Formats: sequence, C-alpha cells, structure tokens
Amino acid sequence: MSCSLYLVFQYMEHDLAGLVASPIVKFTEPQVKCYIHQLLSGLEHCHNRGVLHRDIKGSNLLIDDEGLLKIADFGLATFFDPNRKHLMTSRVVTLWYRAPELLLGATDYGVGVDLWSAGCILAELFAGRPVMPGRTEVEQLHKIYKLCGSPSDEYWKKYKLPNATIFKPREPYKRCIKETFKDFPPSSLFLIDTLLAIDPAERLTATAALRSEFFTTEPYACEPSSLPKYPPSKEIDAKRRDDEARRLRAAGKAQGDGTRKTRTRNRARAVPAPEANAEL
Repeated sequence: MSCSLYLVFQYMEHDLAGLVASPIVKFTEPQVKCYIHQLLSGLEHCHNRGVLHRDIKGSNLLIDDEGLLKIADFGLATFFDPNRKHLMTSRVVTLWYRAPELLLGATDYGVGVDLWSAGCILAELFAGRPVMPGRTEVEQLHKIYKLCGSPSDEYWKKYKLPNATIFKPREPYKRCIKETFKDFPPSSLFLIDTLLAIDPAERLTATAALRSEFFTTEPYACEPSSLPKYPPSKEIDAKRRDDEARRLRAAGKAQGDGTRKTRTRNRARAVPAPEANAEL
C-alpha cells in the first residue's frame, strides 16, 4: 500500500524578490534594516545549529502580511562542523548570489557562502534590482571582480582552488563597492563591503553583522508590524508581468510593422520605385 505525506505550512503573501521587482514598492532605510535584521537573525539561528542554507536569494525569503520574514527552501541545505574539514559540492546557490569561492570550485567552505548571499540581498534592496546578474559562471565572476576587486596573490596561494587557473583574471581589478553604491546610506556601506569580501575569512558572521553600525545608527529598523501592506507579490508575479510586457511589446511591434508595410504598399502605387527613378 502506497502512502503520501502532506506538509501544511503557513501561507506567506510575498517573497522578497517579488517585492523588489514590484513597480509600486520602494523600500525606505528603516524597512531595509528590518528585513535584513530578520534575515541575519535567521542565518544566525541556522549557523549556530550547524546548518548552511546554501541558496539564499529573494525568492526564498518569504514575508507575510505582518512583515515577518522567514527563510524557506532548505533543499540545498546541509549540516556542517566548523571545526572539521568536510568536503561539499560547489554546485550550490543561485548564480547571482553565489560566492566567488564556489564559482572557483571550493569544496571546503562555511557560513561565508550564506553571508555573501545576504550581502547581495542588502545591496539589492537599496538598488531596487539585483546587483550582479550574470548569465554564466564566467560572466558572474567577471561582475564580481569588477565590483569587489580581483583576489590577491595571497588568496590564490591560500585556497588553491580547482578553477583558479581557468578563472584567474588576466589583469587586476580595483575594488569599487563604495564608489558604485555611493548613493546608499553611509552606514550600509561598511556592512555591504564586509559581507562582499572576496576572502570568506574576512566576511562578518551573522552575529557580528547584527552588531554592525548599520543597525545601531539612526534611522533604526522599523518593527515588522509597521511595514506597509502590499498586494501579494512573489517572483512568479514579476515574471508574469515581464512576460505580459514582452507580449505587448511584440504585439505592438508586429502591428507597427504591418502598418509600415501597408503604407509602403500604398506609396508604391503612387510613387515610382527608387529603381525606376534611377532609370529616369
């Protein structure tokens, strides 16, 4: 006899990717602090219990109508022991949020991979869009190098990563996070800068990040219950809007082409063709 197991979860009206992509949503600094504080608190809880999530991204951060953020989709999660070497796959984390050591083939890593993703999310909330949307692993690393600088010689010697010879940049890139995000709140720049450190050993832990000046300077994080009530917004809603916009653009282009063809045919009846003019 076959049996099925059904799991019933709380319904969450939004995910962070859907809210970021919504044309009616613009986050204030206290709202960003509220969401990021909840994210880091969730990561702190996981990491203190030896769990790596390994797929932190906006669509996996669910939000209910009371403003509570919950980390979802532990399909790539794994247990880890920071005091023991434990080889793991590098084929984890959605590309735009994947740490450079994973792209370079690291199999011995820790909480830094989740904190890198959190840094990407923090920058995304202020920018209103993903900050490093690469299409391939090569392009993703190139975007990382252009923003965060290329790894130092000490980095290559220290980690000896499998893909180092393939993806090592031919020329050094200067780190330019503060220049790129100069319009962000000043208190956010240090946290973004440390979460997006190329060397995972230099990234803040979730606990240390929660104590950073980003959360201790005004304006402070708002309470989740004071967050605006948005219409249901999920990543799939954003994709549907994009698909509909593309369909309308394609329909408009086709209609415009048809109009131009009709006008061309009408003109051809009344005006000699260019070839005919050339023969006159």
